[in-house]
This record gives sequence, C-alpha cells and structure tokens, in this order.
Amino acid sequence: MTKILVINGPNLNMLGIREPEVYGKKTYADLENYIEEYCREKGAEATVLQSNGEGELIDFIHHSQGNFDGIVINPGAYTHYSYAIRDALSSIEVPAVEVHISNIHKREEFRHTSVTSPSCIGQITGLGFKGYLLAIDYLLEEALKRD
Repeated sequence: MTKILVINGPNLNMLGIREPEVYGKKTYADLENYIEEYCREKGAEATVLQSNGEGELIDFIHHSQGNFDGIVINPGAYTHYSYAIRDALSSIEVPAVEVHISNIHKREEFRHTSVTSPSCIGQITGLGFKGYLLAIDYLLEEALKRD
C-alpha cells in the first residue's frame, strides 16, 4: 500500500478560525478527514501531521525516508524563509509536492516567493483543500511508476 505523509506547518491548526475569508470556514479536522477518506478511496494510507515548530516539521520530513512513498507539504509561513525545511526536503529521496490553500501569488508581496518549492517536484496553490488531493493523485501516479 502506498503511504503518503501530509505535513502542515504553522497556524494551519487554526483553519476555520484564522482569516476565513482567505482560508475558508472548514476546520483542520475537516482537512484531516478529507485527506484520510480520499486516500482510503484510492487504496493508499495517509498520515496527516501538523506542527507550529520548524524543528518538528524537519523531524517529520527526516522520518519520511524509508517510511513513506511521498510527501504533501504545506509549510505555512515557513514557505517564505525556512532554508532549514528546504534543506530537509533536499536531504531525502521521498518526492514532495508543496501545497497552499490560498493563492500565495495573489497575496502580500512577501508570500510570492517560496524558498521550499525548489526542493519539491511541484507546487499547487490557490485551490483550497482540493490542492491536497491533486498532490496526492500526482504522488500516487509517480509512486506507481517507480514500482
């Protein structure tokens, strides 16, 4: 069974509360359930994790090596300045897709640059929760190609 690790960064635990006009009214629990149910339907296993701490996110990434077939990562604000997360993604052989619920390119100028995306095989932005499913689909197709 293909195993997908979904990593969510800072403040994503506040979905439904934080800026609902940007991120929507659905909660983090809604996101977890949405991802887990979708993976079950696809015959895959999802592990969904969230942390507000950079070090813990790096530990999640490191732990993926040898334990997961792909990563979907929403680094949150760390997207724009965490070279440590970028380096962690570059240090493993597990393919990762970066996802953002909002369109970071239509927001404040500082959000337009991702320092983490060069260590990923792709980036999906602005499609809400659906972006996670598209990333999962891509990883499942790529993981099947490797087998």
